[in-house]
Amino acid sequence: MSQVNIARPDAPGYDELVPSRYALKVGDIDVMVISDGVLPIPAVTMATNAATADLAAWLSDMFLPPEMLDWPLNVAVVRSGGRTILIDSGLGTEFPGFPRAGQLAMRLHAAGIDPASVTDVVLTHLHMDHIGGLLVDGLRGQLRPDLRVHLAAAEAEFWEAPDFSRTVMPAPVPEVLRTTASRFLDMYRSQLRPFEAEYEVAPGVMICRTGGHTPGHSIVRLESGGDRLTFAGDAVFQCGFDKPEWHNGFEHDPEESARVRIRLLKELAASGEQLVATHLPFPSICNVAVAGNAFRFVPAVWDY
Repeated sequence: MSQVNIARPDAPGYDELVPSRYALKVGDIDVMVISDGVLPIPAVTMATNAATADLAAWLSDMFLPPEMLDWPLNVAVVRSGGRTILIDSGLGTEFPGFPRAGQLAMRLHAAGIDPASVTDVVLTHLHMDHIGGLLVDGLRGQLRPDLRVHLAAAEAEFWEAPDFSRTVMPAPVPEVLRTTASRFLDMYRSQLRPFEAEYEVAPGVMICRTGGHTPGHSIVRLESGGDRLTFAGDAVFQCGFDKPEWHNGFEHDPEESARVRIRLLKELAASGEQLVATHLPFPSICNVAVAGNAFRFVPAVWDY
């Protein structure tokens, strides 16, 4: 894989002290990972079934703060077979408690990507930090009327009457998730293209339902010219390599989430395929290695 510029050649240039986008190729498929910003979350949400001392030790070993973490938010733009595909859309700007997230609209512009050029949106699931960007008035008004929105049928069905009984979220979050997903489904219902198990959105771009995190949680697998990359959504969090059995508070089926995570990481370690995930440190491109009974995050070397 190598770096590629997928922005328009006539796009304006922007100087950023901290880069917010990174482009690469997967065979003939162009990929750009874009940071939507960061979310502050309680550290305990990362591992709701871990002993307090074990979580504290892991956070210390990773040089992370003990109470509140900055949770990265990554989305991706993929071009294949004449289609431009947005994978997830970040948080949006309707949540004032998260002022450093919701950067997608600005950063698409900075990357020279016209929202009107997006032909398809793939949603890993309907949590607000994955769909909120599509609810922003300014961005929504720039999207084409024939935009196709792909998500698992099980995901749309779940959010008609969501069950939070097995999650461990901060108190206001479930209701916000519920109302945001409901509004999204009402707004985009005519553009939804639900699938059952998997669907090829464009040549070499396959969305596959995994379940676990939510009933319709999905990953996106890219394959072209012998290169492979998986956008794993919320199947893998930062602690999921060292402690894949730890439960994240946002998982609606924690045990199944752990099974999905372990199965996926084993597969990626065996194949050498690269991984991108929503909440891994930007740009999150990495390989997975086996480390005893767990795994190791091996970040890719940036290709300038």
